[in-house]
Amino acid sequence: MKLGYSTWGMPAVELDEAVPHLASLGYDGIEITVIPGYVTELGTLDAEERRRIRGLFAKHGVEMPAIAGHTSLLEPDVRLHAANMKRLKETVDLCADLTMDHLVPCLDTTPGGGPDDWTDIRDRLLNETGDLVDYGARHGVVIAMEPHIGCCLCDVERTLWLLEQIDSGYLKLNYDISHFDVAGVPTAESVAALAPHTVHTHVKDQRGRAPDFEFLIPGEGDFDYVEYLDAMQAAGYDDYITVEVSMMVQQREDYDPLDAAGLAYRTLDAAFEASEAERT
Repeated sequence: MKLGYSTWGMPAVELDEAVPHLASLGYDGIEITVIPGYVTELGTLDAEERRRIRGLFAKHGVEMPAIAGHTSLLEPDVRLHAANMKRLKETVDLCADLTMDHLVPCLDTTPGGGPDDWTDIRDRLLNETGDLVDYGARHGVVIAMEPHIGCCLCDVERTLWLLEQIDSGYLKLNYDISHFDVAGVPTAESVAALAPHTVHTHVKDQRGRAPDFEFLIPGEGDFDYVEYLDAMQAAGYDDYITVEVSMMVQQREDYDPLDAAGLAYRTLDAAFEASEAERT
């Protein structure tokens, strides 16, 4: 396995600062975030900037396993939905453009919708996801769907249903165990079900159970990363374990994105040392 960091936790930090900082801490890879409000927003990444990013990653010896392009596939407004799907497909194009050393970043996205909408929207989710997966397949890009507390794809059963219905090598999961942990799903249970379908991961720290919970920086809570890493190893997962710092944490007045990355690295590095998981 490798250890990565998502710039989700660094909305205002330029890549010229983020990449060398994360590389110096010891991270193996970086997931860039390209949604509105970020310095790496999709519309700012023209051909010249994409070339520059590839050079920056190569210079500092880090990989790009994923791109965070989280955009709803289920927007009710017709015009906004069309814009969302256009944006997602343009992010697929970006993944293809930012392929480095044969590593094609997957596209991470949440589906949208709410938990109570499932019966009404699951057929639409199937159609919209299938369309995006077909586009990804034509460009050699895997769509990494993220089950997420509070959205329509919020449990193991629904997640497996979507995967079974589409049954494509270009639809995998961005498995963020925090969303299952705060829902009270044991680590062993969600890992056994979802790790075989996972192309990329997110980890946070967390405290409490839904609806009374909070997300934290790894190292601030008591999530058992050793148990998690051992379970992922046993399930055959051998790719990125990527830290994501939530919006909840970023709203703190004293939040420091560079310090957060350091705390998370020390926490996960120690967990790897204590676990049976092999870090390559």
